[in-house]
Amino acid sequence: MTNMFVHRVRAIVPYLACLHLLLANSTRLDAGNGEITVESKGGVVVCVSPPAAEVGLAVLKSGGNAVDAAVAVGFAQAVTWPEAGNIGGGGFMLVCPANGKEPVVVDYREVAPQKATKEMFAKGIDWQSAKTAGVPGTVRGLELAHKKFGKKPWKDLVMPAVKLAEDGFTVNAALAKSLNEVLSDPKTTNAEFRKTFSRKDDAKWQNGDTLRQPNLGRTLRVIAEVGPDAFYHNKDLLLRVDSKTPADLLEAEMTFSNGLITSKDLVNYKAIERQPIRGTYRGFEILAPPPPSSGGITLIETLNILENFEVKKHPWNSPETTHLVAEAMRRAFCDRARYLGDPDFTKFTVNTTTKEYAKKLIKGIDLTKATRSDTLAPEIELSKESNDTTHFSIIDKDGMAVSNTYTLENAYGCRVVVRGAGYILNNEMTDFNPRPGVTTRTGIIGTEPNQIAPGKRMLSSMCPTIVLKDNKPILITGSPGGRTIINTVLGVVVNTIDYEAGGRAAIDAPRLHHQWFPDRIVIEERPDAAKLSAALKMLGHTVAKSAQQGDAHTIRIDPKTGMRTGIADHRRDGKALGEQ
Repeated sequence: MTNMFVHRVRAIVPYLACLHLLLANSTRLDAGNGEITVESKGGVVVCVSPPAAEVGLAVLKSGGNAVDAAVAVGFAQAVTWPEAGNIGGGGFMLVCPANGKEPVVVDYREVAPQKATKEMFAKGIDWQSAKTAGVPGTVRGLELAHKKFGKKPWKDLVMPAVKLAEDGFTVNAALAKSLNEVLSDPKTTNAEFRKTFSRKDDAKWQNGDTLRQPNLGRTLRVIAEVGPDAFYHNKDLLLRVDSKTPADLLEAEMTFSNGLITSKDLVNYKAIERQPIRGTYRGFEILAPPPPSSGGITLIETLNILENFEVKKHPWNSPETTHLVAEAMRRAFCDRARYLGDPDFTKFTVNTTTKEYAKKLIKGIDLTKATRSDTLAPEIELSKESNDTTHFSIIDKDGMAVSNTYTLENAYGCRVVVRGAGYILNNEMTDFNPRPGVTTRTGIIGTEPNQIAPGKRMLSSMCPTIVLKDNKPILITGSPGGRTIINTVLGVVVNTIDYEAGGRAAIDAPRLHHQWFPDRIVIEERPDAAKLSAALKMLGHTVAKSAQQGDAHTIRIDPKTGMRTGIADHRRDGKALGEQ
């Protein structure tokens, strides 16, 4: 980096020390969160929900593999983390087998119903409308992963979630806070939602209360005993079902709530096995999901840009590095808007993940001043104008690694609970570009690749990631956070590889985000944030602050000793558990 740049920044703020926190040799405790760092030579589970982590560990201890544990955790979090855990949403699971077989991405992203139209949100979106629900994919996705990799019987993996729903589980402080916030919101008007998640006495939830969800328990029991088809087919097609199936109840809810999903949409839904996007960064291999997730392509394009610079020359949270990383993010997110969408509907005309492409992009980076975002894509006309997910990481004793991110979109989705079925619907239709042809400086994207079409999968930012060294996993990570997901994962990867930060240090390091438009850097609020903000503004950046970014539940594997370190991110809640 140039002397001129260093001189200008030093005049404003001294360099900030890079974080170098040491991992403990045993479980670390954090007030209110339980076990957030654990070391083990066996299986490890890290997720946002402590009861779900316990379910996953029990599966590993009983002889299940990482995918078995992922299926169990996925269903358990539908009960214990209703903000984002789900059977009414969708996501992506990245599986890296331990036996030398090729890694696989299970794409269980939601799809637009057949009644959806390109212009349906052009005049505005009521994000709590049932019309914003895409066809759910989680149950089919977990089924596909289990059929390909699972060892234990399907029923055994779903029944722990049934028990949590029917018998109830203990609400901790994080869940109590989340439930109280959504129930106190006057916008939460769905009667079934309030019936499902309110205390019987309508008082506020407290740490130590018990939450029971009998309707969800019945739905999960049918999925466990009859199978995943019960979620997607009505009773006329399932001879083993005497009463209404979850599919029957969803169809009735769509009629009642004026939604778009039909029984035909449900029957036609399929999870898809895809090959991961692959890249390299300083000798490490990066695996992440392909479109319709933008995560893998955008992450690898950003890393390819950064590989041309000596990132570790300055601390991670320094103005120099923040500026450089933001410039890389800016360009990758511009290409995200230009090119990415459901591959069944969109042809990719430019390969943005090559090293050669990155070298072209770095020519436009000025290390002494910010680039104006509106100069990067002159072909996209800018119009004038007057997010919730959860991630978990798992590795089993044999080394099979799973990185899974799934979502309802907003916290609690569209806040519509399917009457009689007990589960929350997503509002993923809002992830499409809502106003065709309208792209604004405020962040609305209207480019063609991600416009609504029946049967199309909306573009996602989910980025479950596995980093390999010598063909073995050394990092399993991911995060919630809408478009910030990709940049949260980027920060974990760069801190791990460039700065050789320990697992806890890589997770605790301050995070930043730039997404092309709005043309601004968002940094986490920290004691030094004001000084960093002032330095960035001198370089021409607009700076905003966030209380926190992401929730990256991560596993680090030492390639020399084989020790697995599970790190739960303290930013929301979480638990890391390992076999002893």
